[in-house]
Amino acid sequence: MSRFAKKFLENMEPYTPGEQSDVPGLVKLNTNENPYPPAPGVRRAMAYWGTFRTQKPLNRYPDPSCGPLIKTLASYYNVEENMVAVGNGSDEILAFAYMAFGEKVICPKISYGFYPVFGEMFSGEVREIPLTKDFRIDPDDYADDEGTIIVANPNAPTGRDMGIEGIEKLLSYGRLVIVDEAYGDMGSESAVPLTGGYDNLLVVRTFSKGRSLAGMRVGYAIGHRELIEDINRIKFSFNPYSLDSVAMNAAVESVKDEKYFRETLDKIVRTRQWFAGEMEALGFEVLPSAANFVMTSGPVPGREYFEKLRERNILIRYFDKDPIRDYVRITIGTEDEMKKLLEATKEILNESR
Repeated sequence: MSRFAKKFLENMEPYTPGEQSDVPGLVKLNTNENPYPPAPGVRRAMAYWGTFRTQKPLNRYPDPSCGPLIKTLASYYNVEENMVAVGNGSDEILAFAYMAFGEKVICPKISYGFYPVFGEMFSGEVREIPLTKDFRIDPDDYADDEGTIIVANPNAPTGRDMGIEGIEKLLSYGRLVIVDEAYGDMGSESAVPLTGGYDNLLVVRTFSKGRSLAGMRVGYAIGHRELIEDINRIKFSFNPYSLDSVAMNAAVESVKDEKYFRETLDKIVRTRQWFAGEMEALGFEVLPSAANFVMTSGPVPGREYFEKLRERNILIRYFDKDPIRDYVRITIGTEDEMKKLLEATKEILNESR
């Protein structure tokens, strides 16, 4: 740490991203990416951009209002355009929300690692609420405190869905509730329809997971127009051009292709259900998941299982902390990728006998 750094950096533990690797033949199931490519329209748009024959050439700044994308999202979700804000990934949108609203933040103790990090950076006070013994977010645990509530639904890394009833219970406390729906496309009911009736609800979503655009970094928020005004006040004070022209165009084309979107989601959900059953047959406990991953523990300790899979060129995610130290998180890949993991798992189990 340099002598010029602010004091809070000294004790801050940064977020740790999942390992990225280009090893040939690697089965990469550690960072919850969609295993399928973006919609065909996205690929055609990218090819078109590659020719530099566009109405908005790359030597010009992108549209700071992100008008076409906001219009597309507002139409898709049947909300007013002034209820939508977009940014460079949902992480940026979350950071803007922390800057705007988070003097004190309350979040689950086991959840997305950026929540406490952003709290330390922007809020000053973070309170982490333990999950229940079966790894659920219990809304009753958030009733008797002050501050902005942020939850992921489905939660990560557990995959558990708290349901719309749980979200409405949080909203009933009258405090701002930020619902991070990064994995909401894979089986969880979205809270977006509630935004018309609650001025204390901000829903944050991403194109990274369900729409296969993790490499493009496109996120957005939907909420009451005054909340969106606050988000945009931060954005335009920080970086008005945070979303580039190529990413905006790709995102618009992605939303247009609903058929492809649903087809890929159905594949992920079917594979998740089949894979969970196969793992249970091998003696693993698999938590109920509404996301594109499962959290599981079994006959082999979590760290050992993670390391033995890595030796076989298969990456999953291990979190070395209580109370999930015995568990691993496995992203749902293609059926062929999951079959490779199952075969490797059988080998590991045979070795441990």
